[in-house]
Amino acid sequence: MKRRILLVDDEPAILLTLKALLEIHGFDVETATSARDAKSKLARSTFVMVITDMRMENDQAGLEVTRAAKAAPYQPAVALLTAFPTSDDAWRDDGADEMLVKPMNSTALIQQLEALLVAHEDRKRPVEKVPGMIAPDKENRKESSRNATVRT
Repeated sequence: MKRRILLVDDEPAILLTLKALLEIHGFDVETATSARDAKSKLARSTFVMVITDMRMENDQAGLEVTRAAKAAPYQPAVALLTAFPTSDDAWRDDGADEMLVKPMNSTALIQQLEALLVAHEDRKRPVEKVPGMIAPDKENRKESSRNATVRT
């Protein structure tokens, strides 16, 4: 089954080039040309990843898409696409997992996206509980209780 990506950019040349590149590498790509269009598609479909341009119809459009993606029940990975990278990590506070800088090398882009998907799935996976094991914080509390009992 192909992994579905929502690709959002208001520049047709970038949108079509990235769509073709992603499809060549086995992704099923749906496109949107605005934050409004992207938010509508996020509500109607499921995606493993959203790649959105940072600046489209306004300076906040990419962040609007990021917030909508993070609010989706299926929790897709989110990458911001920009020609104007910022030196701080404020974009992470808004829910983006990765910043992709235009222009980019196609091989490096695919490697970044694959790594992002793996890391994102690892974060979403619940921690397995091993029968008979006590979580470290519970172990410490138990030990503290024993020590308190022994001292009295």
